[in-house]
Amino acid sequence: MKKYEELARSVTFKMKRSKVSLKSTDPELELIGKGRSAYAFRIQNTEKVLKVFFPPFHHIAKEETEIYQQLSGCPYYPVLYESGENYLVIDYIEGKTLYNCLVEGHPIFPFYLDEVDKALQVAREKGLNPSDIHLRNIIVTPAGHIKLIDVARFRQSKSCSQWDDIKAAFYTIYNQRFYSRKIPDPLLSTVAYLYKKALFQRLFLEYLSRHKHP
Repeated sequence: MKKYEELARSVTFKMKRSKVSLKSTDPELELIGKGRSAYAFRIQNTEKVLKVFFPPFHHIAKEETEIYQQLSGCPYYPVLYESGENYLVIDYIEGKTLYNCLVEGHPIFPFYLDEVDKALQVAREKGLNPSDIHLRNIIVTPAGHIKLIDVARFRQSKSCSQWDDIKAAFYTIYNQRFYSRKIPDPLLSTVAYLYKKALFQRLFLEYLSRHKHP
């Protein structure tokens, strides 16, 4: 297997205005995800992921590396193996995100949320401020354990209510007998978009004021 740095150098991007697309990559890399600042690849024949950041976001590689180092030893987060100027290498986590669970109709149990709370508390005890916790960053493994990924925003100074809002939605809407366990991807993506724009947040808070959750 090639060195991680060599594999990272093989990844090139095509940038057009604010859009980024993958231009080339080594055959040993299997694309498994794209975020706002990076592509993620599974390295063939390994249980490791190479995350390569777009040119304007190289500073996030350093930030996320330091955060994973702070979280070292915590079973709720991937292990960091190596990092460089524009990349990092972490565990490949097999499983489904909570987002996938909703789209595919797999049940989300209350103890999953309890485990996420424990993971976030561990991060706080290590001096971090977990932020931007969303359904795509929380993975349920085949054994039913919870893993959190994409921790670059765990040092934000501002308070983030996103995870509390997700839990409130679970108890007031999802956990009711009448509620469908399966949500179409376009609908879920629209809700996430409106939440980011703060429109859905206002509507949801109004809903909660009328339907208190435990």
